[in-house]
Amino acid sequence: MHVLLVLAHPLPESFAHSVARTVRERLEGQGHSVDLLDLYAEDFDPRLTEKERHGYFDDPYDTYAVGDLVARLQKAEALVLVFPQWWFNLPAVLKGFFDRVFAPGVAFRHDKAGGKIIPLLTNIRHFWAFTTTGSPWWVVKFYMGDPVRRQLRRGIAIFCNKNVDFRMLALHDMDRATDEKRRRHLERVEAALQKFR
Repeated sequence: MHVLLVLAHPLPESFAHSVARTVRERLEGQGHSVDLLDLYAEDFDPRLTEKERHGYFDDPYDTYAVGDLVARLQKAEALVLVFPQWWFNLPAVLKGFFDRVFAPGVAFRHDKAGGKIIPLLTNIRHFWAFTTTGSPWWVVKFYMGDPVRRQLRRGIAIFCNKNVDFRMLALHDMDRATDEKRRRHLERVEAALQKFR
């Protein structure tokens, strides 16, 4: 299977980079091909341009400015995201990736009969996310309602492919995580990826 692995963290020494390395090594060890898209290293501009917004309902939508990323997404059979949660949300660079690359004609098309969107990313069989939060799990889940999980699963993944396999694994309370806790989390990541088929 061909996997697009999207990493969204500015620090090369970050735990997110460790998770991404673990994901890549495990998937390649299982015989999958992995295309690493490090949004910061590739200097991705997350800002939706005026031209892109004006043309949002054009048919066809002009994806020229992000054409290389669109091609990489359309070539993939699985999408794996690695990112921290900041302010109970996606990093801006990852939000911009969805805004600009998950565009009409790529991830979905508009139903001209009435506002629905029709999924187009049927090439993506798996949509997985590996993330960290600075808050304890109960704050994320009960106080905030797990907004990132809801956004990715209900607001992006199933709108692009109704039958996609969505999973998310988070390390909570990251700011106080010991080396041992981080090591155990990497083991959880590896164990989860054994089910990746």
